[in-house]
Amino acid sequence: MDDVIRLLKAWRFWSLGALIGGLIGAAVFYFAPPPYRAHAVVLVDFNLEQAWPQETDRQQFYYLERETRKLEELAFSDAVLDGVTQMNPGLTLQELRDSNRLLLSQPAEGGWNFYADDADPQRAASLATAWANVFVQEVRVHTASADGLNNFIEVEVTRTPAIPADHSLSMSLYIFTGAVIFLMLGSIVVLFLKRPQ
Repeated sequence: MDDVIRLLKAWRFWSLGALIGGLIGAAVFYFAPPPYRAHAVVLVDFNLEQAWPQETDRQQFYYLERETRKLEELAFSDAVLDGVTQMNPGLTLQELRDSNRLLLSQPAEGGWNFYADDADPQRAASLATAWANVFVQEVRVHTASADGLNNFIEVEVTRTPAIPADHSLSMSLYIFTGAVIFLMLGSIVVLFLKRPQ
C-alpha cells in the first residue's frame, strides 16, 4: 500500500515523464520514420455455388481452404514477383523476397489486401499496384489453362493505392509508445530508486 501511495504522490513526475516520452516518440518518428505503406485490394470470388453445387458443407470448406492456399502460393510465386520487379526497375526478385516489403492480408473469399512498404511513397504505391495487377493476370492465366486452379475462380482489382501513401505506423503510436515507456521507467524510479527518507 505504501508503494501505491508513493506512486500516486509522484503524479508530477509521471506527467513530466509521459510528456518527455511523447516528445521523444514524435522526434523518433520525424528523424527515423517508418516506411510508407500502400494498399491495393483484389476481389476474389470462388463461385462456390457453381464449383460445388451439390456437395456437402465439409467438401465446400476443404475446397475453399485448398484453393485459398493455392492462390496464396501464387501471390508470392516467382512468376508474380518477377512481374512486379519488371514494373519497378532497379529492384531484383531476390531483393523483393529478402526485404519483406510485400504483405498479404485476409486471404479468403472477398477482398484480399495487398500491402507494399517502401521508404518512397510513390514506389510503395507502384509496388502494391503492380503486385495486385500481376496477381490478377496470373490467376486468370492459371484458371483459363486448368493447371491447378478451379476455373470458376474470378479475380478483379477493386482498389489501387492513393499517392502519397501513408506511413505503415502512425505518429500517434510512436507518441503513445514513448509516453508508456517513460511512465514505466518513472514508476521504476519512484518505487526502487527514490526511497523515502
